[in-house]
Amino acid sequence: MTDLSHAAWIWVAKGLGAVAGSAISIAYMLPRGRREAAIRFAVGVVAGLVFGGAAGIKIAAELEISDRLGPVETMLMGSTAASLCAWWAVGFVSRTLAKKPAGTPKH
Repeated sequence: MTDLSHAAWIWVAKGLGAVAGSAISIAYMLPRGRREAAIRFAVGVVAGLVFGGAAGIKIAAELEISDRLGPVETMLMGSTAASLCAWWAVGFVSRTLAKKPAGTPKH
């Protein structure tokens, strides 16, 4: 490929997958504001970097395609999926916490 080592390619794949998952999520369902977008993007990238490997291995195993994918594709797939899922989780939690409980007076 190039002068990058195998480990460097894995990190590049994780980073690209994490950013792609966050970007797809934001484009798919727009956040309510810049702050929410920034938080979701950051959480998505971190989740993709941290959980991308495990997610990629699990997805490949569940789809029974582990033998057909290389480590770079596995990391890219896993990081994108982990980032996408984290974004949705943050959005759900933030909107749930933002709702006022029933019986709360409105001002």
